[in-house]
Amino acid sequence: MDHKPRILVVGSFVMDVIATTERVPASAQTVYGKSFHMAPGGKGANQALQCARLGAQVTMMGCVGDDLFGQALLDTPRQSGVDVSRVLVRPGVTSGVGHVTLEVTEHTAQNRIIVIPGANRTLTVEDVSWIRQEIASYDMVLLQLEVPIEVNRAVARWAKEAGVPVMLNPAPATDLDEELLSLVTYLIPNEQEASVETALPLRSENGVLVEEDLHAIARALWEKGVENVIITLGGQGSAVVSENSIDYIPCVRMPHVADPTAAGDSFVGALAVGLTVGLSRQAALTFASHTAAITVSRMGAMPSLPTLAEVKALLTERGCDVFPLSCLDILQ
Repeated sequence: MDHKPRILVVGSFVMDVIATTERVPASAQTVYGKSFHMAPGGKGANQALQCARLGAQVTMMGCVGDDLFGQALLDTPRQSGVDVSRVLVRPGVTSGVGHVTLEVTEHTAQNRIIVIPGANRTLTVEDVSWIRQEIASYDMVLLQLEVPIEVNRAVARWAKEAGVPVMLNPAPATDLDEELLSLVTYLIPNEQEASVETALPLRSENGVLVEEDLHAIARALWEKGVENVIITLGGQGSAVVSENSIDYIPCVRMPHVADPTAAGDSFVGALAVGLTVGLSRQAALTFASHTAAITVSRMGAMPSLPTLAEVKALLTERGCDVFPLSCLDILQ
C-alpha cells in the first residue's frame, strides 16, 4: 500500500457513566462505590478512534443527540483526526448512554454494561445513502450491532458490490441476520457472541476451550457466507479457525488490569489497520493483541485507546519478532 489506509466506520456513539466498586450489589442490596467518572465511548466510535490513533485515515458515520453528551462524544474523535463531518445530530433525541459497573479487585477488573441506545437507534438507510457513491474509496468498512441491522446490511451490501472488505464485530450478542453474514469478510465475535449467534455450545474443559466446538461454530458461520472467523477469547487471546486447524494468538499480559471496557474495540480497530497496511493475518492479530493490552491497563473507553508510538514501544519491549516494525511506517 502506498497510502495511509482509509477506513469507514458506521456505528454507535455512547457516553459511558462508570461506577467502580469492590463488590457488585446483589438484588435489593446497596453497596458503597469507590469512584465515579464519565468517558466517551460506543463500539463504533471506539473502533474509529483506535484506527485513527494508529495512523489510519478514518471517517465515522453515526448519530448523536442535540445534548451535552452528543457534543462531548464528537469532540474526542475529532481531536484525534477522525472525520465526523457526516455524523448526524438528531434534534429532540438523547445521545446513547452506557451504564457501566466496574468491579475492581486487587488483580483484575470485571465490567457489567447496560447500553441505552438513544440516537444510535434512529439511524436510517436514507441517512447513510451517501456512502454508496463513496464506498469504493475506502480500504475497509467496520460495522457493529449498536445501530439498526438494516443500516449495517445496506452498507455491507454496497461494500461487497465495490469489492471493499467488511469487518463485523457482532456485539452486543444477538441472532444474526443471514444476509448480513453473507456479506462479511471478517467476523470478530468473542466466545459468548460466537455461541449465541450460532446457537451452538462453546464448552471449556480445565480452562481450555473445546476445539471441536470452535470448529462447529466456524463451520456454521462459513455456511452462511462469512469468509474469515476470528474469535476473541479474553485472557486466552484469540483464535483463527481454519478448516483443519486452529491458530491461537496469545493474550499479551500487562502488570495491571484497570478496566476491560473497549478492549474488544481496540483489538478490532488495530486488526483492521494491520490488515489494511498489508500485515499477514498472524502479524495483524499480534499487533491487535498488543494494542488491546495497553487499553485494559487504563480506565475508560476512548481515553484508554493507545497511539501507534505506544503500541510500537510495547512491541519492542516484549521482543516481538512476528513482523518488522518498519511495516508500520506508512502509518506515521
